Amino acid sequence: MTNTELENCIARYGTAIYSFCRQLTRSSQMADDLYQDTFLKAMELNSNIDQTQNPKSYLLSIALRLWKNKKRKFAWRMRIAPMHPLSDGTGADTEISPESTPEEQLLKQEETDLVRQAVERLPDRLRIPTLLYYMEDLSTAEIAAVLKIPAGTVKSRLYQARIRLKKELEEILDEKTG
Repeated sequence: MTNTELENCIARYGTAIYSFCRQLTRSSQMADDLYQDTFLKAMELNSNIDQTQNPKSYLLSIALRLWKNKKRKFAWRMRIAPMHPLSDGTGADTEISPESTPEEQLLKQEETDLVRQAVERLPDRLRIPTLLYYMEDLSTAEIAAVLKIPAGTVKSRLYQARIRLKKELEEILDEKTG
């Protein structure tokens, strides 16, 4: 991958990759590191990136593999010397229409936060396909390629995630109205 191709990849997919890293790590600092590591690894693997295929999917798979490796190393270190990661907990990437009233904006923000928190509580095997499908707009075949699992498994995990999210969000909304 030449510098020009890398710049084109960053321009086209940088925001989506960073957003995915942010959702995956749940931390802006860790997302920054993962984002940078993803493009560094892409430079190392430059011969494997085919611009005619789907480079976004390839970059997402790099980010996911790097994150899994970091998570595995972190778990190993936690066995040796436990520590707790910090999270800034901001919802900075929420889009709210400026034409709406303050009440509508507040309700939309609260709704977005509830959904985000519910997705974050999903186990990784359900959360990652959900993020890739809804946030990155990848097809089930593309997700299967990124995760290296069958497309049927992706569909099953998305279905399970929808059921869990629906149940959890209905319970939360019933508590608020009841």
